[in-house]
Amino acid sequence: MAGIYIHIPFCKQACHYCDFHFSTNLDKQSEMVVGLSAELALQRDYLQGEVVETIYLGGGTPSLLSLRELDSLFQSIHKNYPLHPKAEITLEANPDDLSKQKLHDMRSVGINRLSIGIQSFDDKVLASLHRVHNSHLAEKSIEDAYETGFENISIDLIYGIPGQDDELWKNNISRALAFKPQHISSYALTVEERTVFGKRAAQGKFTALDDDNTANQLQLLVEMLSEKNYAQYEVSNFCLPGFMSQHNSNYWKSKPYLGIGPSAHSYNGSSRQHNVRNNYQYLASIGSARVPAQIEILSREDKINEYLLTSLRTSWGADLNKLRNEFDVDIAATYKQYLKQLLTSELATVHEDTLVLTRKGKLLADKIASDLFLLPSQPAR
Repeated sequence: MAGIYIHIPFCKQACHYCDFHFSTNLDKQSEMVVGLSAELALQRDYLQGEVVETIYLGGGTPSLLSLRELDSLFQSIHKNYPLHPKAEITLEANPDDLSKQKLHDMRSVGINRLSIGIQSFDDKVLASLHRVHNSHLAEKSIEDAYETGFENISIDLIYGIPGQDDELWKNNISRALAFKPQHISSYALTVEERTVFGKRAAQGKFTALDDDNTANQLQLLVEMLSEKNYAQYEVSNFCLPGFMSQHNSNYWKSKPYLGIGPSAHSYNGSSRQHNVRNNYQYLASIGSARVPAQIEILSREDKINEYLLTSLRTSWGADLNKLRNEFDVDIAATYKQYLKQLLTSELATVHEDTLVLTRKGKLLADKIASDLFLLPSQPAR
């Protein structure tokens, strides 16, 4: 089983925190859809005939696409790839795009899961982030999605925002829970160099929330969602029973996926492929029937380290026996003392040869994974 990710590189306006690849010039949107459809055909052999069980339209803002443009993409998918009859098909959407007609259009082409970029239910916070929508549109988009027949809805929230204190954050979580979404993704605000916030920070005009307060807001989120039966199956992702994101879970389980569009990444188990992060260069290359991608062959150490980095963020953890059998590396022996410290500090547990981080440990997931990374100089067991 495999997945397809399609990057839609357009937005109405630039959010102050966003470092993803996009353009606010929509003139080339239709031409881009033609290019994306062409790349789907050019890349038809990348997944080696594996059945596609997930499709994810991300961006940018995929909800900008018209019915005709969506239909064109899905026609190319159906023509070139074997699609599972119960495939999870997700589209990222902004609240201001989700009219009832647009929602009906999405369902008509097979989209069965929405990821709505709410980010906040507070108008002042939304304005500070430079979002297009307001709190009224945020709530209406969720209501309309339910009324249109969507039964698998995820919403995004951001914490660690300057000016959003704990009480305001708890109010955001409560307003989200009132809609009983099947899935919630929540990320800490990060200040990236190329963003508006990053440029302001370099000028001393923006100060991010400190790490302790940001971690505290994540703890509040985990506690409030846990009380409502949401499982934290990955550091930033929570779901009601049966509504784990298949597409994202497959990333963390190292399943192959094909990335379509400028800046999209692909993975086939032995290598990664990175498409150019430039709309003009992408379209010119696709127009010449050439995929504008760089290929990175993954070393043994790359594969081990990536597995640790992704699996330790999840509720299922890192299978130490898998590492022994597939990579001939014994993490338990190599890092015996460090693992003992993790267990003693209640940051992790080991059960049936699987290393799983505790709730407290997940706050340090990336740091713990990097501490366990296998360096290129380290030999096989």
